[in-house]
This record gives sequence, structure tokens and C-alpha cells, in this order.
Amino acid sequence: MPAAEALRFSLQALRANRIRTLLTALGLVIGNASVILVVTISLTSRDYILEQIRGIGSNLISAYYEAGSMTSAKVDADFVKMADVEAVREQLGDRIVAATGVITNYDRMLIEGREADVAVIGSDEHYPRVRNLAILAGRFMDQTDVALRNKVAMLTERLARRLYGSQPAAIGQILKVHGLQFTVIGTFKEKTETFGLSELSSETLLIPVTVIRYFVQAERVDPMYVQVLRSGDVEAAAGVVRRILEGRHRPGARYRVQTLTAILDTARQIALVLTLVLVMVSAIALIISGIGIMNIMLVTVTERTREIGLRMSLGATRRAILLQFLLEAVLISVGGGLLGILLGISGPLAVRFLAPGFEIPISPLSVAIAFAVSFLVGLVFGILPANRAARLNPTEALRYE
Repeated sequence: MPAAEALRFSLQALRANRIRTLLTALGLVIGNASVILVVTISLTSRDYILEQIRGIGSNLISAYYEAGSMTSAKVDADFVKMADVEAVREQLGDRIVAATGVITNYDRMLIEGREADVAVIGSDEHYPRVRNLAILAGRFMDQTDVALRNKVAMLTERLARRLYGSQPAAIGQILKVHGLQFTVIGTFKEKTETFGLSELSSETLLIPVTVIRYFVQAERVDPMYVQVLRSGDVEAAAGVVRRILEGRHRPGARYRVQTLTAILDTARQIALVLTLVLVMVSAIALIISGIGIMNIMLVTVTERTREIGLRMSLGATRRAILLQFLLEAVLISVGGGLLGILLGISGPLAVRFLAPGFEIPISPLSVAIAFAVSFLVGLVFGILPANRAARLNPTEALRYE
């Protein structure tokens, strides 16, 4: 029997039992739609997490004094200094975008009629670029402000709103920090929120690092930030930063030098493991669907025993019978798989249509795998019923009631 004729007979048999065929394929529809949606959700989640980390600074190196001395005099000498930041700039040169340091202090301010502690951090003109800050009103402090020790300040979004009601209203206002008057020149926020896990909290005041030295007993840069130009050079640059710090301070002082590369790698691995686990769960649904196909096909063989005997008596070979029933199983599986794929990709496509600015990635690989698995499920789970049909004895099949 030619393959085209076997396909025609298979389609006729499936059309004769449309409801049963649809219900049998339903498992594949759900299974394949699950595979597509699971992979899509996993990719979207991974991309979102990685984008958030990159927003903080995927090429960012942070360094600070960790431990190593017991006496206060030696501890003061061990701290990272602005001179160390300058040494890093000189030695790394064009390998970095910028390097900056942060010195943190605190002061009490009157906010909405009540005194509250406010973080006061000092840095330089490179800080906004390295920390990926967004200006909301006014301007960032510049090199002149730092060099001339201008008493200027920048406020976080929340602090400006609580003190003056809005961002624009804060510009030009005079506030006191440790008894000195500062002019507010700008308000800012983090482009990617760190939720207070960095030196920036929701209520922080930023002033030139050359001015904050008036308010601290010891110069302690904590942390020093270095933004590397190329992502592939982050680890090497981190090694250079460590050597610079250890070389400029006494032996035994320990410095923690961290990068976000390890966090990025961990996020990728977590996303991969999560995807594999969810795909395995979806694969179980496909296997169950395959068992359902095999069960229905075994019932079909039993119901059509006399038909099989009649066809064999008219000259149909066992191979032709095997091919017909195997094609029926594959058609059910592939048809359900294609409907599942269409259902799976319709969700992301609908989101793209309804929200043009929000794009959900669709993995072509997951679509290809879902189709291949559908074909294999029909092939593997259709072999047993097809083989049983092909092995029937024509004489006994004709007498079957």
C-alpha cells in the first residue's frame, strides 16, 4: 500500500470518530502548550532578573576594607582612601569607564515636623555614572563642585518630596548638614532599585567627597566602585584592584573585592534549572497523553478487528496494516501537538499586540522540541497497537464478533 493511500485511510478512520480523536489529542494540546508557556515564562523571568542586575552594573567592581588590624591607628591606615581610588584610575586607565569612592556619614534633620536620621554620603562627579543614577530635577554635581569644595547637595526622590513637596520645589533650597548650609542643586534616583541594599537608601543626601571630610574623623572609602569598560575584563580588573589595595597598605590588611559576574552566572544557572524542572513536569503530561493515545488505539484495533481481517483477506499486507494504524497514532499526536503549539505562542503574541512596548520572547527551540516530541510520542506509543493490528490472524479476525 502506498504511503498516500495509508494516509487517506487513516484520515477517514479519524474523521469517523471526531470526538474521540479530539479528546485523545487534548492531552497533547495541553502538554505542548505547557512546554511553550513554561519556557516562555522562564526566559522572561531570566531576562528580567539579568536586566535588573545589569541595571545595577554588570561590569561593576566594589571594594572595601574587611579586616586585619586590632589597633585604631593601624585600622585608620588600613581603610581605603580616595588616594587609592586615584591609583586605580591611573593604573587601569582606559580599561575602565570610571572609578569613584563613597564616604558615609549621618546627620539628624527635621522632616515633616519630626527629627530623623538621614544618610549623608560623599562622592565625586563620577558617582552618578558608575552607580547608574537618573537625574529627576536640577543637575548632578560636577568636577568644579568637588575641586572647590562647594557646599552643594543632591537629594533622593523620597527625601526631596518629604522635605519640599516635589522634585522641582527642592532645587535652590538651603538645608543644614552638621550646622553648615548647603544648596540643593538636584534630585535623583537609582535607575534600577537596590531596595536599600547599597549605600543609597530611600532618604539619602549626596554631597562632594571633599566636603564630607569635614564631618568624619577618619577618611574611610566604603565602598570604592570601579566600572569596567568590557564585561570580559571584569575579573582581571578586579584582580588588579585587589593588588593595588594590598600593595598600598600594610601586609595583613584584608580587602573584599566583589563583582556581579558571579551573581549573573548564578541567576543564569537558577533559570536553567527552573526551566529543566518545569519542562520535565510538562514532559510527564506528554507521556501521560502518549499512554492515552496507546490505550485508545488498542481499543480501536479491537473494534476494527473484522475490518482488518477483511482487508487482509483482500490482499493487504501486514506492513500496510502496521503503517495505517501507526499513521493514525502519529496524526492524533502531531495534530494535538500543533494545536498546543499555536495555543502556547498565542499568549505571548497577544501580549505583544495589546502592549506594544512589552515584548515576551518566544523560543523557536522550544517550538521545535514540542513538535518533535509530539511526533515521537505518536510514533513510540503507536507502535504497540499498530503491531497488534498487523499480527492478527485474518481467518480469526473475520470470525470476530
